[in-house]
Amino acid sequence: MTPHNVDATTLKRWLDDGEAIVVDVREQAEHARNHIEGSYLIPSGEITSMLLPSQTKKIVLHCNSGGRGGRTTQKLREENAALNVYNLEGGIKAWIAEGYLVNGTGDSH
Repeated sequence: MTPHNVDATTLKRWLDDGEAIVVDVREQAEHARNHIEGSYLIPSGEITSMLLPSQTKKIVLHCNSGGRGGRTTQKLREENAALNVYNLEGGIKAWIAEGYLVNGTGDSH
């Protein structure tokens, strides 16, 4: 785990404690299929630090498997080093693998 990555178990704890907000950086169709309850959708191609829903809580970005989320986390940290932004290591796949719930249609296409 790199310093700007967080695992699914830590994210779950942060969410339960009200310490974090989740931002899904995938596209609308991917978000509709499955997403972490309460997550915001801001696709990676559109996101800037000014669009983030909080400047005070921990912000955890997620994509499908961690790649886009990691690149977007780096981009936002370069834009504003003071941001408390992290990437969900392994993306929503890791979240689901831990048995945590997701919302969405579940459609595969």
